Amino acid sequence: MIRVAVVGVNNIGKIHCRAYRSHPDTELAAVCDLMPERAEAAGREHSVPHYTDLRELLSKETIDAVIVATAGVEKGSHHFEPAMIAIEAGKAVFVEKPISNNIEEARKMVAFAREKGVRLACNLNHRFTPAAYKAKELVAEGKLGSLLFLNMRLTIRNPQEDTEWLHMRALHPHSIDVMRFFAGDVKRVQSFMTKAPGRTSWSTVSVNMEFVSGAVGHLTGSYDMSMRHPIEYCEVAGHEGRLVIDNVYESMTYYPHHSDELMVVRNPLFGGMKGFDDTFGHRINRFIEEIQTGVKPEDIAASGADALAAQEVIEAAIRSHQLGGAPVEVAANE
Repeated sequence: MIRVAVVGVNNIGKIHCRAYRSHPDTELAAVCDLMPERAEAAGREHSVPHYTDLRELLSKETIDAVIVATAGVEKGSHHFEPAMIAIEAGKAVFVEKPISNNIEEARKMVAFAREKGVRLACNLNHRFTPAAYKAKELVAEGKLGSLLFLNMRLTIRNPQEDTEWLHMRALHPHSIDVMRFFAGDVKRVQSFMTKAPGRTSWSTVSVNMEFVSGAVGHLTGSYDMSMRHPIEYCEVAGHEGRLVIDNVYESMTYYPHHSDELMVVRNPLFGGMKGFDDTFGHRINRFIEEIQTGVKPEDIAASGADALAAQEVIEAAIRSHQLGGAPVEVAANE
């Protein structure tokens, strides 16, 4: 059994607690939160020790993996300290996205995990679906040929106005990770942003991308759409074929250039994913499986390095907008 400690037990942390408590190969061993009443409530609910100090928790409990489910400004400002403490202790670490809203902290976190030889993963759950797996398989097999372009759309309804960059830093680690999952590193970006009526944040964005491979791409993102309708669309095209993933998990369609026959992978009505929230379970299952099988830190799926690479693209896009839409080079993830 893999013994897990969850740090930050509000909202998403509660989901993590339930997930690791019910997983057949994990044991929720302890919880931690800076707010004593919240930590106590979670400990009581799950019948596990509770702490307000992660260092104390790690000194008293036998822990294999630490889940950093804290939040903060732009959903990520409270991740750095607990993640660094867990890495220092040599534990496998799973961090909510964004890995940090501060790019310097994100860089330090990834570098420290690499230095310590620790597995560092991020909850970039949108790539963990059967539709995405099949699409990745087709790309890897060369069914699309040389990749030429990607179109990505991720649009939801979120009225929050924490900062002017909340939308970019909190939501688009997901969309950019999906694009990188298929096409690799991004070389440079050009972005344009706008604000919906009454908003103070840049709530809708358009980002052009050039990948290191030479492929080009585009991301449309928004916090101003409806949750009643599909939220995500991904199109990947090469000189031999094209594929489309509809709404994260609902279906994947492959369009070969030289045939009228299509390949369609649909989410089954019975036995398939029941909704978007199932991506969470898929992602956790992969993390646990990689710990069990001894996957090397550098080979972790949706790793801290992947999360950092997405944040580098986001920061470059923000800079491009600040420069009036000028192209900006993306910092290399060393």
